[in-house]
Amino acid sequence: MNLHLLYIDPGTGSALFSILIGAAATLYFVFRAVIIKLKVVLSGDRAAVSSVSYPYAIYNEGKQYWNVFKPVLDEFESRGIQVLYLTSVSGDPVFEAGYKHIKCEYIGEGNRAFARLNILSADILLMTTPGLDVYQLKKSKMVKHYAHILHSPADATTYRLFGIDYFDSILLTGDYQAKDIKTLETMRGLPQKRLVTVGCTYLDVANEKIRSIAKEEEHSFTVLVSPSWGPSAILSRFGEKLLDPLVKTGWRIIVRPHPQSKKSENAMLEKLTERYKDAANLEWDYERENIYSLAKSDIMISDFSGIIYDYMFLFDKPVMYVLQGFDMRPYDADDLGENAMEELWQFKTLKETCVELKEEHFDSIAQTIQKMTASSALEAARLEAKKTAWAYQGEAGKRVVDFMMEIVNNV
Repeated sequence: MNLHLLYIDPGTGSALFSILIGAAATLYFVFRAVIIKLKVVLSGDRAAVSSVSYPYAIYNEGKQYWNVFKPVLDEFESRGIQVLYLTSVSGDPVFEAGYKHIKCEYIGEGNRAFARLNILSADILLMTTPGLDVYQLKKSKMVKHYAHILHSPADATTYRLFGIDYFDSILLTGDYQAKDIKTLETMRGLPQKRLVTVGCTYLDVANEKIRSIAKEEEHSFTVLVSPSWGPSAILSRFGEKLLDPLVKTGWRIIVRPHPQSKKSENAMLEKLTERYKDAANLEWDYERENIYSLAKSDIMISDFSGIIYDYMFLFDKPVMYVLQGFDMRPYDADDLGENAMEELWQFKTLKETCVELKEEHFDSIAQTIQKMTASSALEAARLEAKKTAWAYQGEAGKRVVDFMMEIVNNV
């Protein structure tokens, strides 16, 4: 009897392995979702299994997103329209807001929240949370339309892979964001989403608030270090290599980690906190709102974080950015081609509006910062970027509600 060995070439083997891993992950999360739903039902949590359907629903996953939704809730309240507001923030400001038409419900965090959302009944659900229908956060069969509202005026394709693929609509801060979303839809064979420019709700809120911020009478020169999160972000990538020379300048240094860092890379933060516990001129900012640190600082050092645009658009102050070693692969933009880094609006804008800081300049960072002078060209570029990425200033809440009402009326 002849024995024949089955040969699988490396490419096919790799593909089969990926399929098996994907299938296993899908089965795992489906099984977990079923278990969680059973626990909810058996626990008698009536709110979680309610069959009541709402025309309008909103989900807030974190305290930092309150200002994204506040103008929308204010607009619904002023129109006397009832909205279901689900939150994973136990101390959400909504509970103290005194709304009469906003039904508020705390649904917990993580899987508990996903279990509630997975059985929600609504005509439209608005959220900032990406990754819909990718892993744990599955679409509810009783939600007719899923809308994602961008919480940064940066490129929409800088989400983690597949972050916004399965929404029915994306609410943009500026028209420019639509182009790359459409390109990915074509490349991935996705249904076309509704892409509607509404402006930026949280920038509208911040723009009002900064008028009441008292200016510090006297303060030392202040550098704000405010990065994104993940292996390409400056805190996780450079850490003490950047912070050590900054502390040595004697200037006031404010470090404001990305909110996701506390969840995803807390060990790194604890290590740095311990290292600088005796540095009198370094302080950490974990406040919900960023505008107070933005107002105190004279210059920002960041990477690819959307907070750069908050700083430029609200305060028109100089920014230095570090992009060395940035890895595009975890992001949707990586599928746009080899030249995505050069072609994406936000990276082109960084070069036009900010000054690049490279690792080899860290040791002489004081001199590098001192050499920065006021530039009319940078100021003009910042103004142009603001016009492009922050449309309909002051009108975002109204425009979001107009859109949601249009969807409900046509469902």
